[in-house]
Amino acid sequence: MTVSTREFEGLQIPAAGTYELDAAHKRVGFVVKHLMVSKVRGQFAEATATIVVGENPLDSSVSATIKTGSVETGQVDRDNHLRTGDFFEVEKYPTMEFRSTGVKSHAGAEFVLDGELTIKDVTRPVELIVEFEGATTSPYGQHVFGFSAHTEIDRDDWGLSWNVALESGGFMVSKKVKIEIEGEAVLQQPAA
Repeated sequence: MTVSTREFEGLQIPAAGTYELDAAHKRVGFVVKHLMVSKVRGQFAEATATIVVGENPLDSSVSATIKTGSVETGQVDRDNHLRTGDFFEVEKYPTMEFRSTGVKSHAGAEFVLDGELTIKDVTRPVELIVEFEGATTSPYGQHVFGFSAHTEIDRDDWGLSWNVALESGGFMVSKKVKIEIEGEAVLQQPAA
C-alpha cells in the first residue's frame, strides 16, 4: 500500500511522485483594475498541470499549460476581445505555459517557486507564492493534495499592452494583473 503523506519540517506533505491537476477541482484566475476604480475577475476554464513532488520536497517541480481561448470573465464581448490580437491572439497562440525553475525558499506551509511564464512566445521569469493546503486520501482511494498560489505581473512585459487612456487620468485596464490559482493534485505515479 502506498503511503499518501510524510512528515517534512512539521508538515504532513504528499508522498514523492507525479501528480496531475484535477480538472474538477481547480481555478486559474486573474484580477485586473477597470477604470482605476473597480476589479474585474476572470479565469481560464481549461488548464493542465503536472507536479513532480521530489523525495526532497525542495527539488519538486511543476509544468502547466493554459488554453488562452478558454478565458472567461462573465461578459461575452470582453471575453471575445481578450481572444483577439489586442490581448491573447488565441488563433496564433492557443496556449500559455508555466515551467518552474526551482523552489527559492519556504517558511512553514508557504513555498516561493521561481519559474518562467510564456505568453505569446515571450518567456519571462515569475515568482509564485505557493501555499500548501494539505494532503489526504480521498474516499475513492486517490492520494490528493491541495494548494493555492498567487503572483502579480505587468502584462506589458508579455506584449498584452492594449489600453485606453482616461480623461480623468490613468487607463481603462491596469497594467498589473494579479494571478490566483487554487487546486487539487492527484497522484498518478508514485516515485520509484
